[in-house]
Amino acid sequence: MSSSPVRGVDVDQETRCAHYHTDRDVVAFRFACCEHYYPCFRCHEERADHETVPWPRDRFDEPSVLCGVCETELTVPEYLAADYRCPACDAAFNPGCANHAALYFETAGADP
Repeated sequence: MSSSPVRGVDVDQETRCAHYHTDRDVVAFRFACCEHYYPCFRCHEERADHETVPWPRDRFDEPSVLCGVCETELTVPEYLAADYRCPACDAAFNPGCANHAALYFETAGADP
């Protein structure tokens, strides 16, 4: 896994948290403001002592998404291309995360 553990509220061993805890909520996102993984933006809001800064577009080639099942780190393009499944272990990711993509990735959905 990454050099720092996943932070948040009631985070389990597969990165589910107090806010999102279905069988598909097994992904964590690294935030540029602190370089730490959190299961969701709400966990970051509750646990961090600073404003949220999404992962910058010019760093999309760096791992910033973590599969909570197998601990594989993905880049933003790898995560977005994976169709809500981990390319390493095939664990299902929650497609609802797309509703908050702009909080995790800078200019998510915009053309490069």
